[in-house]
Amino acid sequence: MGKGTSEGGNEAAAGAASSAAVWLGAVALIGFILVATAQASNQILARGLAGSVPPFALAFFRWSIVAVGLAPIALKEIRDGRVQLGRNIWPILAAGFMGMFLCGGPVYAAGVSTTAIHIALIMALSPIVVLLISAMRGMEHVGPLQWLGTALALAGALLIISGGHPRTLIDVQTASGDGLVVIAMLGWSGYTLLQSRAAPRASLLARISLFSGAGALFSLPLAAMEMSAMPGQVFSAKALSAYVFAGIVPGLLAYAGFAWLGGKFGSVRTSLVLYLGPIASALLSFVILGEPPKLIHLLGGLLILGGVWASLRR
Repeated sequence: MGKGTSEGGNEAAAGAASSAAVWLGAVALIGFILVATAQASNQILARGLAGSVPPFALAFFRWSIVAVGLAPIALKEIRDGRVQLGRNIWPILAAGFMGMFLCGGPVYAAGVSTTAIHIALIMALSPIVVLLISAMRGMEHVGPLQWLGTALALAGALLIISGGHPRTLIDVQTASGDGLVVIAMLGWSGYTLLQSRAAPRASLLARISLFSGAGALFSLPLAAMEMSAMPGQVFSAKALSAYVFAGIVPGLLAYAGFAWLGGKFGSVRTSLVLYLGPIASALLSFVILGEPPKLIHLLGGLLILGGVWASLRR
C-alpha cells in the first residue's frame, strides 16, 4: 500500500506540475499579446491622428504622464541611494534623448505620410542595428548567418520603403515619413545599448521614469512652439484624450508589462515581443484604420523578421 500511495503521490505532483506549466504558458502568451498590442497602439495613434494633434506636444505630454506616474518609484530609489543623479545624469539624459525624444515626436510626425505597418516594420530593424554596433565595438561576434540576416532585413526595409519602386527612395514625401521612422529606429537602437548602463543600480521602472522625464524635457522646446502656434490643436478635447491614451497604454502599461514579463520569463523570452509587434500593428491597422497590409508589406515583413531571426542566432 505504501508503494501505491507513493506512486499516487508522484502522479498527483506530476499532474500539478503539468497544470502549472500549462497555466504559466497561457499567462505568458496572453501577456506577450497584450504587451505587443500596447506597443503597437502607439503606431496606430501616430497614423490615426495624422498631424491633427501636434507631434511634439503629444510626445511631451505622453512622457510627462509616464514620468509622473512612475515618479514615486524613482524618488524612493533616489532617497535610498540606488540612483545617484550626480554620477548618472549624462547617461540618463542621453537615454532620454535617444529612446524617448527621437522615438516620440518624429514617430508622430511620420504618421502623416507613412502607415502604421511601415512604422512597425522599420522599427523591427532595431535589433539588427544593435547587433552591428555591438560588433563594431567588439561586444559581439558577427558570423556568416548574422551577415546574411542583416542583408535580408535591409532588403526587406528597402522593399517596403520603396514600395517596389526604387525611385520612391528619393521621393521627398518618403524621406519625410519613413525617413523619420529610420531616425527613431536608430535612436531606439542607441537607447537599447545605453539604458541598462544608465543608473545601473536602479530598477527598470525607476529608470523609465527618469528617461521619460528627460524625454519630456527635450520635447518641451518644440512642444512650446506648437503650443504658441497652434493652441487650439494642442489644448483640444481630442488632444487631451490622445495624451492620456499615449501616456497610459503605450506608455505605463506597455513598459510595466514588458518589465513584468522580463522578471517572470527572462529577457531572452521577453524579446519575442519584438516579433509580435508588426503582426499586432497590421491587425490593428486593418481593424481600426481600415488599412489592410499589402503584398509588399508581407514580402518585406518576411524578409525583415526572417533577417532579424537569423541575425539573433548564435
